Amino acid sequence: MQFEVWAPQAGRVTLRCDGATRALERDPERPGWWCGEAPARDGSRYGFAVDDGPVLPDPRSRRQPDGPDGLSAVVDHGRYAWRTPWAGRPLPGGVLYELHVGTYTPEGTLDAAAERLGHLAGLGVTHVELMPLCPFPGRHGWGYEGVSLWAVHEPYGGPEALKRFVDRAHDLGLGVVLDVVHNHLGPSGNHLPAFGPYFTDTHHTPWGVAVNLDAPGSDEVRAYLVDSALAWLRDYRLDGLRLDAVHALADTRACHFLEQLSTAVDGLAADLERPLFLIAESDLNDPRIITPRAEGGLGVHAQWNDDFHHALHAALTGESQGYYADFARDPLAALAKTLIRGYFHDGTYSSFRGRSHGRALDRGRVAAHRLTGYSQTHDQVGNRAQGDRLASLVSPGLAACAATLTLTAPFTPMLFMGEEWAAGTPWQFFTDHTDPQLAQAVRQGRRREFAAHGWREEDVPDPQDPATRERSCLDWSEPEREPHARVLDWYRRLIALRAEQPDLTDPDLADTRVAYDGTGRWLAFRRGDIRVAVNLGTEPAAIPLGNRPARVLAAWEPVEGPGANGILRVPGESSVVLVQE
Repeated sequence: MQFEVWAPQAGRVTLRCDGATRALERDPERPGWWCGEAPARDGSRYGFAVDDGPVLPDPRSRRQPDGPDGLSAVVDHGRYAWRTPWAGRPLPGGVLYELHVGTYTPEGTLDAAAERLGHLAGLGVTHVELMPLCPFPGRHGWGYEGVSLWAVHEPYGGPEALKRFVDRAHDLGLGVVLDVVHNHLGPSGNHLPAFGPYFTDTHHTPWGVAVNLDAPGSDEVRAYLVDSALAWLRDYRLDGLRLDAVHALADTRACHFLEQLSTAVDGLAADLERPLFLIAESDLNDPRIITPRAEGGLGVHAQWNDDFHHALHAALTGESQGYYADFARDPLAALAKTLIRGYFHDGTYSSFRGRSHGRALDRGRVAAHRLTGYSQTHDQVGNRAQGDRLASLVSPGLAACAATLTLTAPFTPMLFMGEEWAAGTPWQFFTDHTDPQLAQAVRQGRRREFAAHGWREEDVPDPQDPATRERSCLDWSEPEREPHARVLDWYRRLIALRAEQPDLTDPDLADTRVAYDGTGRWLAFRRGDIRVAVNLGTEPAAIPLGNRPARVLAAWEPVEGPGANGILRVPGESSVVLVQE
């Protein structure tokens, strides 16, 4: 078997495979690369030593059976017999479902999660968006401190379990998206610096020195990240990738890394003859990220839209701290603007940042599905001090209004696991660091962060306490009882409407029209012949819909259609979806 590794500054590189040591030779065709052959098979353990240093895992390791610090293992992807033919499932018209493998079930494995995929198929979602799966120290964590960017966390089940999960999802008609982290690696188990200039102090990020995207040696670092992305899509038959915090990708080169990545992914899609897509998490409000490359953009296919979340959350809860401040001044106006224009901050002043922020979308060029809308995400729940979900902050009626707005807005909707039945379990920040000093630093940092906002130390869950993760696991008995069952039925009905009514997946962002009353706390909008009305106030609201007759398609509380005067009367904390005839 051929082994190879990039170590441009090394004077000597040796391979340790199944107990035998062999010296590698410089590759005459590729500067900085070392290669050689050794007997190996699926499961063979191996690693590389640079200049007679310790044997370290392969930077491109496909499996880490003993965790990030152990030897790598050979993975023969050809051994897995795929059961489900799959032509792919594109993003337009989709409904995403964000899922954390470690807390979706008490078992916290890919196989256990796969057994629950029937629930998602019955719900009507189209794609499962898995939070990061790369190996990290310990057993439990969010996954954003992963290392070994080509491997699957072993406690989740490793590579074979991910293939079984994807096979099962595809059998049910569900696409699979994976969250990948290119902007940093975890602080523990990261051995890349021993091999080459994977990081640079030219730039700094919230996690320290930046991944090297533009300094000397960056060609190979960029190839490392691109090849990893393509491997997930190719070897595991994934349908898309979610790119974590792309605003932290420090890159001054003429061809931005995102453009390079989107070009490679589109090329792979053409080769495989199935749709593939990238979804960026970005707080830049820069439409160039999601503008096609042919039109001068970076070619990413969609992005998370926090502005929609912030406006909706402020309208529902009244919270005004931090980045909610600008949205909370007139939350229904902010929500209306995001529904019409996509971004709230489109060159406007952001008090949270102390400067103007964002750039306006060209609604005639940017399709609505390129923005992802949501009322909850792992960030927006888990980064609260106690991990409290929206359902614990508002009434069931307001939670239903949030569902209505998320699932009928122009954007690609995304749900956070358990949201669909108003889960009573929190989703808290938890870690399982094996380094005692790092564990204590994380614990203290979390407490200091929230102490600055008035939280008592004892009220902030200890991330290292196993009970914190256990509290965050979904309770699968909830969907069968009230009030959860009613909420679940509402989500199913709204998702079914998206599939039944073409106007709800119309990509024309400019076609949306909105009316609202900030004092009366109601908002209504139209998309084609569909009319959506939400009353966030406690008192009934009289909402004008126009003179055309309209038929109720779904209502949280019983509602009669509008009268001859076009007035729709909506009970307090309720929502209605209608079609005009």
